[in-house]
Amino acid sequence: MRTEADEALSPKYAHVERERRWLVDDGARPDVAALPFTLIEDRYLIGTYIRLRRMTDSESGAQALKLTKKYEAVDPLARPIVTSYLTSAEYALFEPLCAHTLTKRRYALADGGHMFSLDLFQERLEGLELAEIEWPDDTGLRALSSPRWALREVSQDPHYQGGTLAHFGIPKE
Repeated sequence: MRTEADEALSPKYAHVERERRWLVDDGARPDVAALPFTLIEDRYLIGTYIRLRRMTDSESGAQALKLTKKYEAVDPLARPIVTSYLTSAEYALFEPLCAHTLTKRRYALADGGHMFSLDLFQERLEGLELAEIEWPDDTGLRALSSPRWALREVSQDPHYQGGTLAHFGIPKE
């Protein structure tokens, strides 16, 4: 039988998510005003590493509802993650739980032959812009160049992780 400690060290059903993140220079990035986006509403359940997410497509209105757990990892570029898609009824069961929230618009932008996600945060995180990219292997991820419109990489900075942003707000520089 697996213990809680076993699960924390080696999550049984998780896969590794490899991603990098950058702060964005809004004056240098492409204009996204006319582009389609995905509205992302995140609820980071207090006292857990669990995120409840609603994603709404700006063009079709189609929604995806997810429950995700990201595990702590020695390497912040490669974190174990488990995601389940939820029905509306299942989402409604989790929605009332105490959570820190954030809302952002996610755009797809090409740069240097790669597709990056550009997140424009809303509400109390207004003005924060982050780019990110996921990659299937560690070597390729680390070899990627920053997008031309990036200010600096923040992949290693836990202040720019979603749950931390939702709880504490924009980091003070």
